[in-house]
Amino acid sequence: MDLVVPCNSCTSLYRQLPLHPRLSSAKRGAFSFRCRRTITSELQSPVSATSTNGYPFPSIPTHKVTVHDRKQGVVHEFVVPEDQYILHTAESQNITLPFACRHGCCTSCAVRVKSGQIRQPEALGISAELKEKGYALLCVGFPSSDVEVETQDEDEVYWLQFGRYFARGPIERDDYALELAMGDE
Repeated sequence: MDLVVPCNSCTSLYRQLPLHPRLSSAKRGAFSFRCRRTITSELQSPVSATSTNGYPFPSIPTHKVTVHDRKQGVVHEFVVPEDQYILHTAESQNITLPFACRHGCCTSCAVRVKSGQIRQPEALGISAELKEKGYALLCVGFPSSDVEVETQDEDEVYWLQFGRYFARGPIERDDYALELAMGDE
């Protein structure tokens, strides 16, 4: 049996040599795939793969994702397959977006959805309440339609989520107290 692995930059698959010669299939190459991706500037779109016998495989739906990066003052547009994380796909296309944990636990990659829908079953870093208000995490978000989002300041999202637990408002940094604490060590 040949090992089939995904292409790093699209949804096509490549055949890799088996780890052990006895594990190879009788029909060597019967399951090989070719990457047939086309690139147009930053807007990239994967093209469906075909098998060696010429039959096309069902293509995975793709969606256009537009990210307004407030911190960098840049707008990124790229195509993401419905079964891939938005952040991962952006990185594979050399697009830099904010992130930290990559597991949906923090709010570094938080965005506000302006239009479209993002499916994010693993987004533990934001509450159901914030999800309903249109917040999403790119690291564990899958596009369900064409999407337009705007990056958010991590502290703003954190305050929206946990601010009600701090009665006096946001905690301000006290450099003098920090200096005293560090001097005690």
